Amino acid sequence: MRHSPDAPGPAVPGPGPGRDAVDPCVRVRGAREHNLHGVDVDIPRDTLTVFTGVSGSGKSSLAFGTLYAEAQRRYFESVAPYARRLIHQIGAPKVDTVTGLPPAVSLEQRRSSPGSRSSVGTVTLLSNSLRMLYSRAGTYPPGAPRLDSDAFSPNTASGACPSCHGLGRIHRTSEELLVPDPSLSIRQGAIVAWPGAWQGKNLRDVLEVLGHDVDRPWRELPAAEREWILFTEEQPVVTVHPVRDADRIQRPYQGTYMSAHRYVMRTFSDTKSATLRARAEKFLTDAPCPVCEGRRLRPEALAVTFAGRTIAELAGLALSELDGVLASFRAEGEAARVLAGDLRGRIAPVVELGLGYLSLDRTAPTLSAGELQRLRLATQLRSGLFGVVYVLDEPSAGLHPADTEALLGVLDRLKSAGNTVFVVEHHLDVVRHADWLVDVGPLAGEHGGRVLYSGPPEGLAGVAESATARHLFARPAAVAARPVRTATGTVRVTGADRHNLRDLSVEFPLGVFTAVTGVSGSGKSTLVGQVLAREVDGRLAEADFPVRRLVEVDQKPIGRTPRSNLATYTGLFDVVRRLFTALPESKARGWKAGRFSFNVPGGRCETCQGEGFVSVELLFLPSTYAPCPVCAGARYNAETLEVRYAGLDIAQVLGLTVEAAAAFFADVPAAARSLRALVDIGLGYLRLGQPATELSGGEAQRIKLATELQRLRRDHTLYLLDEPTTGLHPADVRVLLGQLHGLVDAGHSVVVVEHDMDVVAGADWVVDLGPGGGAEGGRVTACGPPAEVAARGEGRTARYLARALGAS
Repeated sequence: MRHSPDAPGPAVPGPGPGRDAVDPCVRVRGAREHNLHGVDVDIPRDTLTVFTGVSGSGKSSLAFGTLYAEAQRRYFESVAPYARRLIHQIGAPKVDTVTGLPPAVSLEQRRSSPGSRSSVGTVTLLSNSLRMLYSRAGTYPPGAPRLDSDAFSPNTASGACPSCHGLGRIHRTSEELLVPDPSLSIRQGAIVAWPGAWQGKNLRDVLEVLGHDVDRPWRELPAAEREWILFTEEQPVVTVHPVRDADRIQRPYQGTYMSAHRYVMRTFSDTKSATLRARAEKFLTDAPCPVCEGRRLRPEALAVTFAGRTIAELAGLALSELDGVLASFRAEGEAARVLAGDLRGRIAPVVELGLGYLSLDRTAPTLSAGELQRLRLATQLRSGLFGVVYVLDEPSAGLHPADTEALLGVLDRLKSAGNTVFVVEHHLDVVRHADWLVDVGPLAGEHGGRVLYSGPPEGLAGVAESATARHLFARPAAVAARPVRTATGTVRVTGADRHNLRDLSVEFPLGVFTAVTGVSGSGKSTLVGQVLAREVDGRLAEADFPVRRLVEVDQKPIGRTPRSNLATYTGLFDVVRRLFTALPESKARGWKAGRFSFNVPGGRCETCQGEGFVSVELLFLPSTYAPCPVCAGARYNAETLEVRYAGLDIAQVLGLTVEAAAAFFADVPAAARSLRALVDIGLGYLRLGQPATELSGGEAQRIKLATELQRLRRDHTLYLLDEPTTGLHPADVRVLLGQLHGLVDAGHSVVVVEHDMDVVAGADWVVDLGPGGGAEGGRVTACGPPAEVAARGEGRTARYLARALGAS
């Protein structure tokens, strides 16, 4: 169904003549979630449907915010009211009606980080099968009792090593770390691990009251005394008489002593402050547990073997290698045969999706969002569900073109099993593979939110408004034809030995655009984000080193709460508050900049604490959020909103889009520079006060890059970016590339980890890693200008790069 008044759309299946006929379509009417403008759309079931559109157009609002949210709401309606109270429920979507919608499974790229105990094995449930295999079919020592499956889990009391509590590693500190300069006295700050300001002075005063000499050099104190000061678990309480200035009141107080070791360990484990935790980590060493040797389990579990190996050894193998071990082992007994076969069946889809390089004990926080989503997708292939809607969020994210081909096969299998597959996607190969397209646009934010086309892919060619059509049917060159730039210098990495990199040496040219490529797990992010970054960072102080500044731009959130937003991160909010503070009305009332912050008391609305909304508890129905009844969502109290700048109050300014704000603050240089950088990088549709929690990883990365662009310096800067095109429509990729190549033209260096072959084709230099992932990767398979790498045909990237060069 094309939503265009001047052209008929493709035929959409309708319900049969009978009243009871099953409607073959999902029909949406009046969807108004986020920026959707009362969208009506019909989508046939049992198809692979791809939702396309530029970044911020509203495709995720339709697929996830409307369709999946409505399916989840209906499922919860079938759950007993008492049970519903125990389930976290999202609110009902803003839509008039949705009909023909089956139950849905969401496989979204979650932005939150899983816990350190979560692993590939727990995400895929493969650990359960492996533990059952050892419990029922393992080889036990003579006379040893049979263990249940929980005894083989490091996450249970019965299985975890009691020394490291199943973590496999322990954190320790030492006198050398806590007191790096023993020539200093305690009063001079010998114990650097202590907190600063008053708390550190308090600990020193308590020690002095306890009779310790705080003015004697640390090395001259008796060993037993040094040991007690640093490592005691005692916490004596004494009366401290502080010595302060003569004109200040001196009141005694009860001071409690805490050793440096105890303070560091407590801060590291309990603090919610990332800064304090990072500081505490400087005084700790991370080493394998000496009891279990990093294997996380009790001795009795590690004494059981299968195929001659312990469960820790099998969990440490790459999944493709583990599958080979299970295939070659001749299982004795029915239990061993069935359990080994089941485990191999569960491993197969993970390997098929290009993740065979992962091991079961690989911790989830070290995985990318794309890897996590594909692991969950592999699990669904074994579920046997049919008649459901799978809603996927850019499953090709982080995938090499070779791996994308395998992904398409998996999506087809989900569909052929009797399911409907909805995919939000930018990758053109996935878009071309679809049975049905829903194109949303034409632009982003308030300029999008309309369905431009709904129908078979070939029909999109006639939709002039569609940015997707322009790239899908007439692919433009990645970068306008130009000669390859000449390097102005090099940074050489020698003998890199980290994760799967083994004694790797490679040169990165400076003053050019470099793309690092390779299949998933080949070592790209390790080489750029850890090895190269560390090498450059360690040499910035050298006078003859050509790079003077290092900037790493990742996709981590710019904030973890709704109180963080685009304006606060870029520093724009400081400029805005200064403008409001300088107004005559503000000066007359004696207001400072803090008056215009919704994060502190004073100017904010105290009913909602500056949130702008209040939670409405509906017992067994999902909690819903309503605008604050006092400030109506403005976040500020009425008195603060009386002050206006150029006709707008502070809440209205935060409600402006970046594009509108750029015009509004055109005469304010400090604001205009920041806003222009955001517009130039394609983020004009975002609102200034848009919460950080609503931003995608790609949007967060572009905000960080725009923040750097607005304070661009002349010193030679090396920019490192990890998959900057993830989550970007091809039209947005062109905008981003214009900015990145502009940095190089200005005399800087850019290194990107990238899978988009159009981006790689437009680079000056390519470093290709591989040939495979995990243990099969970590080597440089090709290096040179894109045309040479494609012509040599070495590595798995060459043929896809050659195709991109041919297309452009």
